[in-house]
Amino acid sequence: MIHLDVTIMGQSYKLACKEDEEAALRRAAAFLDRKMCAIRDAGKVKGNDRIAVMAALSVAGEYLTVKAPQGPLSDMSLLEVQTKISAMHKVLDQALTPQETLF
Repeated sequence: MIHLDVTIMGQSYKLACKEDEEAALRRAAAFLDRKMCAIRDAGKVKGNDRIAVMAALSVAGEYLTVKAPQGPLSDMSLLEVQTKISAMHKVLDQALTPQETLF
């Protein structure tokens, strides 16, 4: 593990990560810093905790709407894939429940 310092919205944080994950963590911290600073600078949200929550919601929303660049699921967002998987689990659970009484 290595230790690194990052700054998010003017606040320093000491973080630990695997050496091969340092670049990704620095990019993530810089991305979050830009998001939080943009929310703060818009002036509509006050308080660092509220700014952090709004940034987290923004990132989560972006993450859930991301689509694969190619492949069989490229026309679906991550949220749509998760919804389909949940529906398949329900169907499988309903189909397998009667089997439990056999054992």
